[in-house]
Amino acid sequence: MTTTASTRTVVTGRKSDTRFRPAGIQRREQLVSWAFLTPFLIAFALFLIWPIVHGIYLSFTDQSLTGAGGGLVGFANYAEALGDPVMWQSLWNTLWFTVLSTVPLVALALVMAALVDRGLPGQWLWRLSFFMPYLLASTVISQIWVWIFNPQIGAANNILKALGLEPIAWLQNPDTNMLSIVIATVWWTVGFNFLLYLAAMQNIPPQQYEAASLDGANAWRQFWSITLPQLGPATVLILILQVLASLKLFDQAYQMLGGVASDTTRSIVQYVYEAGFVSYRFGYSAAISYVFFALIIIVGVAQALIVRRKKEL
Repeated sequence: MTTTASTRTVVTGRKSDTRFRPAGIQRREQLVSWAFLTPFLIAFALFLIWPIVHGIYLSFTDQSLTGAGGGLVGFANYAEALGDPVMWQSLWNTLWFTVLSTVPLVALALVMAALVDRGLPGQWLWRLSFFMPYLLASTVISQIWVWIFNPQIGAANNILKALGLEPIAWLQNPDTNMLSIVIATVWWTVGFNFLLYLAAMQNIPPQQYEAASLDGANAWRQFWSITLPQLGPATVLILILQVLASLKLFDQAYQMLGGVASDTTRSIVQYVYEAGFVSYRFGYSAAISYVFFALIIIVGVAQALIVRRKKEL
């Protein structure tokens, strides 16, 4: 008895190895790739690299807006900045604003997202209402809150009067003008954090809540034991974005106070603006900006180390 074994011949396609392609074709493909990359590289160098390099150079000169000066002064601008009490006060104002705004922006966004995620009636309306202010320009937001905080006809003082309290000069009083800017900023930007939290909550498998319900866990227990622990990555992201955004405070403070510098609300970015475009000292303004840039780098590195350490744990 004979046995016949059937065999199959597998035909494979030709390898797409660049070693077997002519050098002319490879060179042409490389040229095409560089042709697509060149516009981006030019824009990147022109609008990012060059301003950074030129700003560093200016920080070592006494260049002014009028064109006078321009000579190298070494580290004189940095030494003056480090000994400038106004710069340190503006830096403190910026950090204080960051603390005052970040805490409610994270907490309120979490509460708002939890209410909508758990089936608050009219979800689409709530989502639109919470996020809509974030789409408005800072100029519009500033004007809205200037009217709300108007000492004579503002809604804020009308509420205080209805409660039997004395009206407050919200933006004119140095004790309350920073708080006023914080309130306006929270109302303006909390919608973005709300969407980030809501997206994170909706990625949690619903089976976990169903199992917890069968075990007798109420809504609060489910939120504390299921929802909150899984929002860690979203919370870290929100904190990083919020801190960096708060450190750049300028628009709303400048516009709500009508461009008037206040010792209690002047941010570091506003002081950079004043040094460059009010005092016409470009070199000194550049030095202050790079001191602030160093602070942002330190904050960014610290946040990255904290995130990395949490992941390792």
